[in-house]
Amino acid sequence: MDLDATDRKILGILRVNGRIPNNELAASVGLSASACLRRVKLLEQNGVIKGYRAIVATSDAPGSLTAIVRITLDKQTEDYLNRFEAAIRRHPEIVECFLMTGNEDYILRVVAPNNAAYETIHKEILSRLPGVARIHSSFAIRSIMAS
Repeated sequence: MDLDATDRKILGILRVNGRIPNNELAASVGLSASACLRRVKLLEQNGVIKGYRAIVATSDAPGSLTAIVRITLDKQTEDYLNRFEAAIRRHPEIVECFLMTGNEDYILRVVAPNNAAYETIHKEILSRLPGVARIHSSFAIRSIMAS
């Protein structure tokens, strides 16, 4: 789907506020409410907008810990990637996952209430994910930008 300037404006606003009322979104991009709603529905149907979600501020809890975890798999076949991705979706402690180029296959953002909880996550979840060859963890000192 080719995006025009209006589509890009709509997407920019929805990235910041996915719950903006349609009439406000329409006014912001200079469209009627019905025309704006048609564009949003078309963006959804064509897979440009994949969904809407709540961003939970778990890392702001006192004493919580955010780990950036770099994972290397034994193999990079489609089957290995699919099995790994299906497995990580079952663990709410893994709040983000990115398939990467470079030395690591995946980078995860993991949130735990404390060091002991992260150790349990590492031993009982991360090290048992299918196809994992190596795990490298780094811990965030503080968040600079909120999502």
